Amino acid sequence: MSGASEGSAGQKLFRELSRLSAAEEFFEYLAVPYDKHVVNVNRLHILKRFRQYLAGALDDAPAEGEQLRALCASLLERAHEDFVCSTAQAEKVFRVFQNQTAEVAVKAIARAPAAPPKGE
Repeated sequence: MSGASEGSAGQKLFRELSRLSAAEEFFEYLAVPYDKHVVNVNRLHILKRFRQYLAGALDDAPAEGEQLRALCASLLERAHEDFVCSTAQAEKVFRVFQNQTAEVAVKAIARAPAAPPKGE
């Protein structure tokens, strides 16, 4: 490890992760194999789920080094696996999928103006 100004290995890892943007960059950086089709279809869902898993694991996470990197890799792999045999709608990662109910659809239909009968 270089100078103290760079912080701990854990801080460095999270700084480097924060610089990544494309889903593929996360998989490559953490050396996690992935299905390109799954990532192409669900990239934002996978990254959001990864973030959720990471947030839940940080309290019990190893503080440093390779153990923390291995934890991040396993959580990214787990997030990817969630979408291998499932869909974004079924996993409900984003609020738009969490709030969808039949009641919302019924209310929208009820507010729609009625079409005049044909021939009038």
